[in-house]
Order: sequence, then structure tokens, then C-alpha cells
Amino acid sequence: MATGTTARLTVLSGPSGVGKGTVVAEVRKRHPDVWVSVSVTTRRPRPGEQDGVHYHFVDDADFDRLIEHDGLLEWAEYAGHRYGTPVEPLRRRLATGAPALLEIELQGARQVRERDPEAQLVFLAPPTWAELVSRLAGRGSEPPAVQERRLRLAQAELDASGEFDVVVVNDDVARAADELVGLLTAPSPGLVPGE
Repeated sequence: MATGTTARLTVLSGPSGVGKGTVVAEVRKRHPDVWVSVSVTTRRPRPGEQDGVHYHFVDDADFDRLIEHDGLLEWAEYAGHRYGTPVEPLRRRLATGAPALLEIELQGARQVRERDPEAQLVFLAPPTWAELVSRLAGRGSEPPAVQERRLRLAQAELDASGEFDVVVVNDDVARAADELVGLLTAPSPGLVPGE
């Protein structure tokens, strides 16, 4: 996936409920020039979500076709639905020499690391476990059994934070967004300015 330019792929991941979507929305608001990949998903839109803006909502057959034709950089099944990153828009962005941001789950971040070792993996962590539990319970959009599964998965995801290059604590959304943008625009390790 490396393009030979100074463009850098940055991957934001972290446990469910940590606020990845909220931080990315803040990045878009405060730094509209930052390009964020729009994932495809087989889940139904939540209230307020728009197709092509928040996700590309597809059915299982369309998702299967993307896998079959190597149209996804990564994909994962999460809470009974599939999510993936379309390759073409990402390739086009990186080919311009500009950075790109992906917001994906842990499984997907691991796939990106395998396919693009130069990618920068950023883990978004909650300020505390109690805060994460409160955020997950506060969603109210899922049955208790699903919430329990999410909590078990969230604990396993927190344990994986050591696999990431950088950990950003989401104790303040604006600060976390600014820190993420700073990471996006930082030079890649090993690159000498002016090369």
C-alpha cells in the first residue's frame, strides 16, 4: 500500500464506546481539510447517519463482491455486522501525497498493519474503565446481552493497546482531535525533510 511519497496512512482504533466517531467528527469540524475514509458496512443506519457520509451502507451481497474483487484494505465482523475500508478512495488520496485517516476496529487495524507496515496505528483510550462502561451503557440502542458482549470485547481491546504506535486518551474531545491531527501531519519516522 505504500506509495513512495510522504503520504501517511493513520489508523484510529480503540474499544467500542471510547468515542472514535465523536473524535473523528470533531476532527472534521475543527480541521475540515483532513481526509477521513468512509467505511462500508452491512449494518442499518442509526438515526442521523447518512449514506456516503458516515458509512456506505451495503447489503451482504455487495460486501461479498468487494471481498471477492480485493476492494477492501481490511474488513471485520463486529457485533453481527461487517465493516470494511474501500481501497480505491484511499489509494487515490495517498497518491496525492496527502495523509489519510481511517477509523476502524481492532481486527481491521491488525489487517492494515500486515498490509501496510508503514501505517501509523493510534489507539484511542478512555480516561478510565468506569467511564467506558458508562458510555457503553448510555447508548441504550442495544439489548443487555449485546452490551455485555461489547464490555467483554472492550476489555480485550484495551489489553491490545500495546500493539499500537501511539495511545491518545479521550479525556477531552477537542484536545484528542487536535492531538490526532498533529499525529496525521507529523513526518513519518525515517523520512528526512526535503527528500
